[in-house]
Amino acid sequence: MIVFVNNKLVIPTGIGIAIIIVGVIVAFNQESKQNEPIDIEFGEEDISENPIITEKLDEIEKNAKENHYIPAPRNWQTSGPFQIDRSEYLLGEKIFLVIGGLDVDEKGQIAFLRPANETHYKVYTTIPFDGSKKPAFNYYVSPSLSSTFDLCTTEDIVGEWRIVFRGTDYPNIKFKIIDKVLPGDDFTPVC
Repeated sequence: MIVFVNNKLVIPTGIGIAIIIVGVIVAFNQESKQNEPIDIEFGEEDISENPIITEKLDEIEKNAKENHYIPAPRNWQTSGPFQIDRSEYLLGEKIFLVIGGLDVDEKGQIAFLRPANETHYKVYTTIPFDGSKKPAFNYYVSPSLSSTFDLCTTEDIVGEWRIVFRGTDYPNIKFKIIDKVLPGDDFTPVC
């Protein structure tokens, strides 16, 4: 039923609700049809007899075998409530830092230090922590090349790193980044 009040079209509430419901149903049906699987029938040609396809499949299989990567088992390194998941990482692997059970009065910074030379270190990154605000959290650090931070080649990353817990008495954690690249990553010099 269409009603005019002061020469303006007014749609009663019941009709308006019905229109909205119909619109939602139509939209839902459109979405569900888009997500239905589609059956595709291929021709009778056997792809294993096509030399171009066979060559590409062989190349893919060879690359998969050569780049087969199985991460090293987790070897947790711990200092108080701080842990990292390994003692040795490949270039491109993420360092998984777990912080759990900080006391409410523990506050400071976690400093990742990279080797500068045989005797000195440079700060790579720092992560603040405050046990009164967040007693537990996880964090990933992924050392990578950067001309901005003077990390030009893999030699600037490879070596023994340290994690220092500023504001605490917890001992440092040491770990190594070895000169082997995680398959699929690129460590081409940037400077």
